[in-house]
Amino acid sequence: MTEVNGPPIDLAGWSCPLPLQDYPAIVMGHGGGGRLSAELIGNLFLPAFAGTAHASVLQQLGDAAVLDLGGARLAFSTDSYVVRPRFFPGGNVGDLAVNGTVNDVAMTGARPVALSVAMVLEEGMPVDELGVIAQTMGAAARAAGVSLVTGDTKVVDAGKGDGVFITTAGIGLVPAGVDLGPHRVRPGDAVIVSGPIGLHGIAVLSVRGGLEFGADVRTDSAPLNGLVASMLDAGLDVHMLRDPTRGGVAATLNEIAASSGTGVRIVERDVPVPDAVRAACGFLGLDPLYVANEGRLVAFVGADDADRALEVMRAHERGTGAVRIGTVTAEHPGVVVASTGIGGTRVVDLPLAEQLPRIC
Repeated sequence: MTEVNGPPIDLAGWSCPLPLQDYPAIVMGHGGGGRLSAELIGNLFLPAFAGTAHASVLQQLGDAAVLDLGGARLAFSTDSYVVRPRFFPGGNVGDLAVNGTVNDVAMTGARPVALSVAMVLEEGMPVDELGVIAQTMGAAARAAGVSLVTGDTKVVDAGKGDGVFITTAGIGLVPAGVDLGPHRVRPGDAVIVSGPIGLHGIAVLSVRGGLEFGADVRTDSAPLNGLVASMLDAGLDVHMLRDPTRGGVAATLNEIAASSGTGVRIVERDVPVPDAVRAACGFLGLDPLYVANEGRLVAFVGADDADRALEVMRAHERGTGAVRIGTVTAEHPGVVVASTGIGGTRVVDLPLAEQLPRIC
């Protein structure tokens, strides 16, 4: 029995599958977007939050929720950013927070409109550095065409906050007739990524702990709402969109396969991995498929529209490197497999935890 500012909680009475019961305290892996995150959400948070008016929306476990409110369809998302270090090649925690939430809203097919921002500041945080982060956030919001309209600031004791943690929430309007989600994914769909993967995770890692990879790797952090709008405006048969952040492309494909009840087969050699990312991953023993991205999307598109989707995406500055990497299949539902370069097949499983914690 334990007590957390309220009535006693009987942990022994919970019906949770392993490995959640093996962890009496939170570990880094619970925030990594892998199996531990899924178990924490599915077995602790979802039961606790059940019974509300929009509980069915929460059950979908999307990066953003779509709500029917007063005749309008509103997309709503929130996310926290705890990246370490705060500055990395090509960006910082500020523009990352704006772009990340804009993208989560955009993946529903919505047009992002406004963001809120909450900052938890550590005592001793240099004001000049905070000013740079704030200026970067404003510039990122203007570039994405959204407004920062409300927020909050708190300060914690020195040594308790790692400089700054940022939480952003975003809202957007879903155009009439737009319906994206795992319920629309079907066998035969083309799986497309909008460009080279792994850049953000490796960019952050390159300035963590003094690591150097002999190449300039910069984050891909960028707003994707313009790319999404161009795809929808072109009338493409888009069924599902997702930005592959924590856990990378592998986690995203696994989540969609599981929620849609389909299988996914990718061709490993078709996955666009930059040479510098591949070299860094080889040096560190990482799989690029699991490395975080912050300016890429994965699109599930009807088979007949795959070629046209590539044309539309490549015509946009955020999709010039778009390639088809695989196909949805009725075989092995809930499982992602990859055809390897030597003619074999391997299962691309959901990771237990993130390879690189605190990347976003």
